[in-house]
Amino acid sequence: MSSVLVVGGTSGIGREFARFRAERGDEVVLTGRDASRADTVAKEIGALRGIAVDLSRPHDIAAALRGVGRLDHLVIAGVSRDDNKVTEYDIDAALRLVTLKLVGCTEVVHTLQDRLHAGSAIVLFGGQAKARPYPGATTVATVNAGVGGLVNTLAVELAPIRVNAVHPGVVGDSPYWQAKPEKVLAALRTETPTGRLATMADVVDAVDFLLRNGSVNAVELNVDGGWLLG
Repeated sequence: MSSVLVVGGTSGIGREFARFRAERGDEVVLTGRDASRADTVAKEIGALRGIAVDLSRPHDIAAALRGVGRLDHLVIAGVSRDDNKVTEYDIDAALRLVTLKLVGCTEVVHTLQDRLHAGSAIVLFGGQAKARPYPGATTVATVNAGVGGLVNTLAVELAPIRVNAVHPGVVGDSPYWQAKPEKVLAALRTETPTGRLATMADVVDAVDFLLRNGSVNAVELNVDGGWLLG
């Protein structure tokens, strides 16, 4: 049995991973921006509890995580969608996303470092916009690329604790992509060498692998069916 904290575990892939580990019998704590929702989701999936953490408010993170104990695995899956073109630049939106993805994630690790141990492992979430940007991905592509740098520096500073990242591509059955028209998903399948889009189960499996394989460290794992080659 492992102790697991999933930051951003109330929806999408974060929730699926938290559910997977809870059903396997691990002691799972999850977080979300809203305390009530986090508590509700925790009860629904069999996690120990849910707590409120807002990555975009890093000064509040230490207090929010005060009750979290010793951890074997830390997954920071919190994301925020952002459509921000450089031609119509929204500075406040950019600052929020950069803070959430880089400063907030780092502060979580800083806060919890004394509750991790030599055998602990951390997985951060990035995304394939870092390598295949689209109009409006100005900030998303930048912060996802920054995740790679964060992984490397954390792996060095926290050694022997392992730190890795997962970069999902288009996850066809995630809530975000399920809301898209079928013709959009069909076109994306034709651009993917496997002929299928990644699933939430695929990403969950990849995160689990990064956490349990003791020789995998400072790795950025793409889960996209080869979509970058399309």
